[in-house]
Amino acid sequence: MTTPNASTPTTREPAAGARATAPKPGRDSGTPSAADTDTAGARSAAADTAGAAAAAIADATLWIELLLRQFPELLVELAPSYRSPSAPRANPSGAPSAPAGPTRAEREEALRAEQAHGLTPSGSRTSPVRLHISDAVRDITDGVIELDEAVHDRLRLPRPRREQVAGRLLRVAGLLDRAAADDVLLEHIRDEVRRMARRCTRALGGAEPVVRVSGRCPWCDSVSLRAFPARRAVLCVNPACRCTDRACDCRTDPAHRHAWSEGAWVRLAAESGADLAELAASAADTARREGGR
Repeated sequence: MTTPNASTPTTREPAAGARATAPKPGRDSGTPSAADTDTAGARSAAADTAGAAAAAIADATLWIELLLRQFPELLVELAPSYRSPSAPRANPSGAPSAPAGPTRAEREEALRAEQAHGLTPSGSRTSPVRLHISDAVRDITDGVIELDEAVHDRLRLPRPRREQVAGRLLRVAGLLDRAAADDVLLEHIRDEVRRMARRCTRALGGAEPVVRVSGRCPWCDSVSLRAFPARRAVLCVNPACRCTDRACDCRTDPAHRHAWSEGAWVRLAAESGADLAELAASAADTARREGGR
């Protein structure tokens, strides 16, 4: 009977000529490799970019819808007739009818005369042209034409055919998905339709949207902070608010209001006790807020 030698090792040595291999980083070692980290980062960045593009497309679409809804109202306000076509007639049956309001051709002729010569045609059949309305109509019309042509040029499409404002806006809306690949173009479309929709709303008498913000004004300690999304600013609406700066106009101008631009919101939130996320959300300039009033 033989007994094992105590000096003989019980572990097995690799055979002669065999190559010892180290575990591969990543899947074998359990730690992510540099390639895996880069891939995950690229996927996250791509997801963020896609989300931002989708949000910009949705916002631009809402601004276009708002402009499509309100621009016809602006044309009606350009030179309103003295009597509504739906109003009942005051003259008895058989009597000669009173002169009706100006036709569309007459209103357009009056506008051309006003723009070209500063003349307002005389006579009871022509309503006065409202200059601030005509300026808004001209600005929006020119802006839509320029935007339509710029989008087609940027996307290397043929020059767009002539069309009315509504047709051009619908054409731009149909190209938003193709513009999503160009961040600069998509942002330009969103900014332009937002500007034109806001001007249309103001010309129609719409008030600027205002959102109440939590917290107290650092100067007057009143709950009078309001966010103005169109300005991307927060103002204290308390007319009695005074600050310690002797050069500030709050001491001499009753209409002056203390304002904090976007760069000062972090400090404002810390000094007023407001929530920074809520403050930023309140000042978000969205078409839903503009069109939902």
